Amino acid sequence: MKKRNIVFLLIFLILISFFFVQKLYKKKSKIDEKTILVNDAIEDDLSYSSNIINNVNYMSKGIKGNAYNINALKGEIDYKNSDVIYLTDVEAVIELKGSEKIKIKSKYGKYNINNLDTIFSKKVQINYLNNKITGDYLDFSIKRNLFIISRNVIYTNLESSLFADVFELDIETNDAKIYMYEKNKDVRIINNN
Repeated sequence: MKKRNIVFLLIFLILISFFFVQKLYKKKSKIDEKTILVNDAIEDDLSYSSNIINNVNYMSKGIKGNAYNINALKGEIDYKNSDVIYLTDVEAVIELKGSEKIKIKSKYGKYNINNLDTIFSKKVQINYLNNKITGDYLDFSIKRNLFIISRNVIYTNLESSLFADVFELDIETNDAKIYMYEKNKDVRIINNN
């Protein structure tokens, strides 16, 4: 009788273990299926939602009568901050009251639609009257009235060419600062005549 009880108990434990493993496996499979379905839904959602805009144009006019117009071949809205748009093939025009237009071109840009701050990058070119400034990076802020062009800056006009690391210009006062990052290097000026 004892042998029979032990055998019965072993068979019972094996059956319980078998059913327990089956139930656990089915539960895990359902979770995996749900995870796969959710992941597929997210991928589908991302593939069908687009944040790319072609032929972007923003215009604004300040209290003092200054106007700012920015155009780009393509823009992409930042998913994390919808106030920021990344631009490609950028052209901008700044019209200061009582002054000539300032034209800016660059390969890329980052534009904040709230404060109008714009960062231009790659092949930046600024044209104003007979002045041309080129560089790799331009931080333009209407709020601060400031242009800061940096990295490989070349300023040319009819009389001379200037080579520096940074060229800052206050667009309200026309005060300029031109300098090098390293103190032991000098700004170079070449006379064009």
